[in-house]
Amino acid sequence: MTDTTRRTLESLAKLRLPELQARFAEIVGQPTRSPNKTFLLRRIGEVLEAREQQTNAEPTTPATTTTEASPKVKLTKLSVAELQAMYREAVGRETRSTNSAYLVWKLRQAQKGRVRVGPIERRAPDEAADVKVLPLRMAAAEVEALDEAWRRLGFKSRTAMIRKAIEESLRRS
Repeated sequence: MTDTTRRTLESLAKLRLPELQARFAEIVGQPTRSPNKTFLLRRIGEVLEAREQQTNAEPTTPATTTTEASPKVKLTKLSVAELQAMYREAVGRETRSTNSAYLVWKLRQAQKGRVRVGPIERRAPDEAADVKVLPLRMAAAEVEALDEAWRRLGFKSRTAMIRKAIEESLRRS
C-alpha cells in the first residue's frame, strides 16, 4: 500500500457513515448500504490498490499536454511545468501554483467536471476600490415584499433595488 492510499484511507476513516458510503460509491463504482465502516474502508483500499497495480503495470509514456490525462501518464510523475500546461489546457486559464499535489488534485477535479472552466470574471478595478460589505437583516415578510417589488420594477436583483433606493434617498437629503 502506498502512502497516498494510506493517507486517503486515513482521511476516509474520519468521515461519517453516509459520507463514507457516498465516497465508496464514487471510488468502487457501486452503491452500498453497508453500515460497517471497517468493511467499507477495506473494500475501498482493495480497489485503490488494484488501480495502483494496474497503473504501475502499464508502461508510462512521455507526458503530453492533453486535457484529459491518459491513464498511462501518471500525474504524480509529471513536473510542475507539465502540470501547469495540462491545467491551462483543461481549465482554460493560467495558474500560479507551483504545488504539484494541488495541481494534480485540481486536474483530477477538472477531469470529473467539478471545476469551473474558462476565465474567471472579476470586478473592474474602479468598482472594487473602497468597497465595504454591510450586513442587512430583515423580517421574512419584508424580504418577500421586496422580492416581489424588484421583480415587478425590473431590477436585476434585490441588491440592485436596495442600492438604487439608498442612492435616491441620499440624493434627496
